[in-house]
Amino acid sequence: MRADKVYLVGFMAAGKSSLARELGRRLDWQAEDVDQRIESRERRAIAAIFATDGEAYFRSVEREVVQALLAPRHMVVATGGGTFVDPDLRALMKSDGAVFWIDAPLGQIIERLPRDGSRPLAANRTQLEELYEARRFAYAQAHVRLDASRASVGDLADQVLEWLGA
Repeated sequence: MRADKVYLVGFMAAGKSSLARELGRRLDWQAEDVDQRIESRERRAIAAIFATDGEAYFRSVEREVVQALLAPRHMVVATGGGTFVDPDLRALMKSDGAVFWIDAPLGQIIERLPRDGSRPLAANRTQLEELYEARRFAYAQAHVRLDASRASVGDLADQVLEWLGA
């Protein structure tokens, strides 16, 4: 499939940002990170946004950021872990470009998560496991599933490039 925009979806710490940078470099496309754009726009960390204004406010800002990224082409977009769960955003991304789900096992994700409180939805292990399972249905609606259980960033980039025919 030919596509001039790639969206990377998946759970927090699945490797979306790292893969976006690698794909951007290899394709010579702009790499954007939705969470970084939110932090830059709000001038504060996501954890602070959640603590001060709550998840609903965060999701509204997230929607605006994703919508601002719709027009530009030749871009790789690393979404936040919950971005693709929103049915409206999911439909927009699927119609705007190729969507790749980075499917990393929960154990691998837990190993990668910082223990500094910067991931507000990861504070409680039981809730984290429930959130992981609940979001998988949405992620499974991506155009392509990438098994990240034993793949390096380079391996995943190779798979995306092969799928794109690039």
